Amino acid sequence: MRCSFAMIVTAGALLAAAPLHAQTFDPNYPVCRHVYSGESDGGGEQRYDCSYTSLPQCRATASGQAATCELNPYYPVNVPPPRSRLRSSS
Repeated sequence: MRCSFAMIVTAGALLAAAPLHAQTFDPNYPVCRHVYSGESDGGGEQRYDCSYTSLPQCRATASGQAATCELNPYYPVNVPPPRSRLRSSS
């Protein structure tokens, strides 16, 4: 009885844990702003804001901040369109 109760409590704790974001970059936008905060030796928090459609748009927002603009490595640039299936008329 104790074993099954412990398993139920453990399963409940695992299911209640907040989900983490697996991907930092949003694949819907081609440009990301990399924001740095914290110490100058590279320590501190870093985050990405991938909500820009062009480098000039991102650079205008990043101006005066500790931030750089980068191309989104997960944005699909040259993805071929899906092949259409031809129907055979028989």
